[in-house]
Amino acid sequence: MNVNGKYYQTVWMEGEHVLMIHQNKLPWSFEIHTCTTYQQTCDAIRTMIVRGAGAIGAAAGFAMAQAFIQTDDANPENIVNAKRLIEGTRPTARNLFYAVEKVFAAGLVSVENAVAEARMVAQKDIEDSRNIGLFGSQLFGARTRVLTHCNAGWLAFVDYGTALSPIYTACDQGKKVFVYVDETRPRGQGARLTAWELHNEQIDHQIIPDTAAATLMAEGKVDLIITGADRIACNGDTANKIGTLDRAILAAYYKIPFYIAAPTSTIDQQCDTGEDIEIEHRSEEEVLFQEGPDAEGILRKIKVASEGSTAFNPAFDITPSKLITGIITEKGILKAQGRIIRPMMKKLYKNN
Repeated sequence: MNVNGKYYQTVWMEGEHVLMIHQNKLPWSFEIHTCTTYQQTCDAIRTMIVRGAGAIGAAAGFAMAQAFIQTDDANPENIVNAKRLIEGTRPTARNLFYAVEKVFAAGLVSVENAVAEARMVAQKDIEDSRNIGLFGSQLFGARTRVLTHCNAGWLAFVDYGTALSPIYTACDQGKKVFVYVDETRPRGQGARLTAWELHNEQIDHQIIPDTAAATLMAEGKVDLIITGADRIACNGDTANKIGTLDRAILAAYYKIPFYIAAPTSTIDQQCDTGEDIEIEHRSEEEVLFQEGPDAEGILRKIKVASEGSTAFNPAFDITPSKLITGIITEKGILKAQGRIIRPMMKKLYKNN
């Protein structure tokens, strides 16, 4: 994506350093964050300076490469401990483990192999996202009103994104697209990140409260729903940002097509159903406080909840496959039902 006339990836590696767009500063300022050690890259993943399934995966792969560069190889346990630290940053995102596993295996051959593999993981993320856009754009008519949840756009991957990639491609094809952007409480990834992306690309959109989605559907104003995914079980059950399940239930009631967009690397071949997916629970402060710039442009947090109250803050929920119309992947659109996705995945892996 181009920002102020310059092309950027969401995350990349220069020498031993990992660079990334500082997503916690958006949409108020566009800044590049530099991680000089794998521990700093881990902190960036954990604190959501970099976030989104593909971007987390790429950052984790780069962190693993940094670990091979920076860890004393006289004690093999050191690199294993580094791997555990990276994997512990965000437990739900499958792409993180996919990237770490591939870079770790490459690094056992040589440090150079680790760096090369990390770069290949990031490049594949770009190619997969581009192809998701090509397949997903086929779902759009001449005029389409689409609803999204959270941010599964360019910022969530190395480039293009998943849920937003079909929107970008459809617009490039000359189709008229209007996007309803869920604000996505508690961190506001829709209002802060998706809206920023769409504004940057001059795509018509409107931010809506999460609680307004049902009203829009009841009024017949939504033609299509596309969200991303952080992990997909072999039966098609999908973990995504909290609130995705609500949208799927509403879509089923109002008979609106509900699609998940994700690369096949997000499908966990060791995970049979959604019950096997670990759900990350984050700090209650994300619910009790909100963040924004003051009059001088300094980011500050203010409490917006009753004093003395606690908060429940799961980062993800599980959408059953029976509520999913299809999964848009870089290979094509898969049916989500469990008895179909596993044999189709075996065929795809066999052919690649």
